[in-house]
Amino acid sequence: MSQMLKSSGAMGFATAASRVLGLVREQVYARFMGDGPVASAFVLAFQIPNLFRRLLGEGALTAAFIPIFKAKERHAGEVEMWRAANAVISGLVVVTCLVVGLLMLAISLILALASAHYTQAGSAVFPPYPVPILRDDTRLMLALLRVMAPYLVLVCLAALAMGMLNARGHFFIPAMGSTSLNLVMIASVLFLAPHFGRRLDQQIFALAVGVVVAGLAQFGFQLPTLWADGFRYRWVSPWRDATVREVVRKMIPAAVGVAAFQLNVLLIQTIAFWIDRYIVASFNYAVRLMEFPQGVVGISLATYLLAALSGLASEKNYPGFRATLREGLGHLIFVNLIASALLVVLAEPIVRLLFEHGAFSASSTRRVALALTCLAPGLVAFSTVNVLARSFYALGDTTTPMKISVVCLGLNLVFSLWFIGPLHLAGAGMGLANTLSSGVNVWLLLYALRRKLSRLELETLRPLLVALLGAAIVAGGVAWLVRWGWDAQVGHQRLFERLGEVFVPMAAGGLVYVLLALWLKVPQAREMGGLLLKRLRGRKGGQGEGPG
Repeated sequence: MSQMLKSSGAMGFATAASRVLGLVREQVYARFMGDGPVASAFVLAFQIPNLFRRLLGEGALTAAFIPIFKAKERHAGEVEMWRAANAVISGLVVVTCLVVGLLMLAISLILALASAHYTQAGSAVFPPYPVPILRDDTRLMLALLRVMAPYLVLVCLAALAMGMLNARGHFFIPAMGSTSLNLVMIASVLFLAPHFGRRLDQQIFALAVGVVVAGLAQFGFQLPTLWADGFRYRWVSPWRDATVREVVRKMIPAAVGVAAFQLNVLLIQTIAFWIDRYIVASFNYAVRLMEFPQGVVGISLATYLLAALSGLASEKNYPGFRATLREGLGHLIFVNLIASALLVVLAEPIVRLLFEHGAFSASSTRRVALALTCLAPGLVAFSTVNVLARSFYALGDTTTPMKISVVCLGLNLVFSLWFIGPLHLAGAGMGLANTLSSGVNVWLLLYALRRKLSRLELETLRPLLVALLGAAIVAGGVAWLVRWGWDAQVGHQRLFERLGEVFVPMAAGGLVYVLLALWLKVPQAREMGGLLLKRLRGRKGGQGEGPG
């Protein structure tokens, strides 16, 4: 069995645990605040500091720093490796604290000016009725952002710690760090919110406080493993440090390159926030559901591949580089195609089961399900972009993905404005726009990578993609038929009925997909099946052992 499958599988398990808790968190959020204006204000406010987690934790900083960190370990020794890490950490703390301070100051000035204008609106100078320069939901969003701003510092430190641990061969513990974040955020709703007032627009500030505490918990969770690995923090002036300059030089274009999807989401959600008070929250729930398989498979593989491909590139082992990339893309396609098909077919039952409680109504279910149906077809493309971008970073090229993502960012903006505006497709339009622009992103990245390496040797993936696409379509059709029969005969009013409406069709579709893949002799199906059987036999053998 390949080392890739084992390593990314262990991290995938940890990521899956975190994603499950993330879904529980979204369930708690949905019951608490639904998908109305207050929920949209919180989601948009959280998007801004959370964007730095996407840029740094899953992209720019780690993509720029890990190859340098690995090179220091291999060629300069551990002392220089940790010194370089301390220089980057010192620079990161200074810059992020400065950004947070300026952000909080700017928000405070805007809110103060808006409040003064609103207070004077009935004077002789202004009309005799209130004329706020900010809508109430916009004021709430800015106030929430001011509370959550320090999370930016903590999540950047957690991202850097995760990158260092990954580079040192630790994948499970960093991936489990998000579990502590989700636990704290869930606790903020259950235990802290009732103490912040009676109205939802008051209680929502408990969630903002919970975000900051959660960032501290996620960073602190990783420190014991780093300490045991030999890390000790020492202030190292970053201003003239060669490592810091190299990281910054590579990081700036990478920040756009690997995070095109997240930048698109933030940009379009800001526009959507002004058009419809429900779009931001409902689309966010859809994104969270789509991110579950993307995080378990796509991000786990991409994280493993960055370290593996960086080592192969430093050794100039380009045949091994191509083979590793090909193997990673094969596993990604195999798992994500069926996940995409099932999300499209079972979007409404999944949303109903997970979220339709409390403040989350049947209308909320329909809005979120429609957005998810349009977003899920792009699952393979979203994950592939992460993997291909890291291939460029491993080769020391952060400029090419940046240029491509700028093109796709503009394309996504045009699609979104057209779908949300003239066509009035709301959250569905945002899903379609992201799916289309991500597909173009994959095509451009593959074209550029082929030119860079002279050849990619991905020809074996074409028949694999065709075979698995056919299997996924058949499996999706089976899942739809089973779901239709269940809904007609059983319904979905009670909890066990909703569970069956999701998991019975999912099991049927998944089984058909696996059987078709094995019949078509798909290597990834055989390899994953063999690894699973080996682990099951190992457990049975262990249970059978004992004192004679």
